[in-house]
Amino acid sequence: MYYSCGYSSPLGPMTAVSDGQDLIYLGFDAQRHFPFELVGQSLRKNLPVFDSTGQWLDIYFNGRNPDFVPRIRLVGTPFRLDVWRILMGIEYGRVTTYKSVAMQLLEEKGLSSVSFQAVGSAIGHNPVSIIIPCHRVINSRGGLSSYAGGLDRKKSLLKIEKAYF
Repeated sequence: MYYSCGYSSPLGPMTAVSDGQDLIYLGFDAQRHFPFELVGQSLRKNLPVFDSTGQWLDIYFNGRNPDFVPRIRLVGTPFRLDVWRILMGIEYGRVTTYKSVAMQLLEEKGLSSVSFQAVGSAIGHNPVSIIIPCHRVINSRGGLSSYAGGLDRKKSLLKIEKAYF
C-alpha cells in the first residue's frame, strides 16, 4: 500500500509518496517522470514521514540548509542508486557537473568507463527531488540544463541556496 500527501511550495504544488514508513517519491506535480499511476493508487494519509518531509521543505524554502534528512527508501538499479548516493554528497549551495558525477562514479567503482548519457538519465529520474539534490548538477559550461521540474524551478532552487553557477 502506498500513501501520498501534498505540499504547497513557493515554486508550485508538490506530492510526496510513502510506503507507510519511508519517503519513496517527492516531486512537483505533473513534472516529467511524475508517477501518476503510483499516486493514483495511493491513499491520502498523514504519516510521520510526511511531517518530517514537510519540516525539511519548510526549512529549505526559508533559505536554510536542513540538518536532517527524512527517512528515504530508494528503488532503482544499482547504477542509479550509486548516482543518487553521489548526488546526496553535493553540499548545499554548491554545484557540480554531470561529468564530475560520472568521474566520481568511475573512481569509486573502479570502472574503466561509464556512459555519460546513463549518468544523466539516472540524475533525471531522481525520485526524491530537492532532498536528493539533482538540481545542483549543471553542464560543463556552467549553464543550467535539464531538470524534471523545469529549468525555471532549477534556477529558483539554486537561488534559494545562493549557489554560484
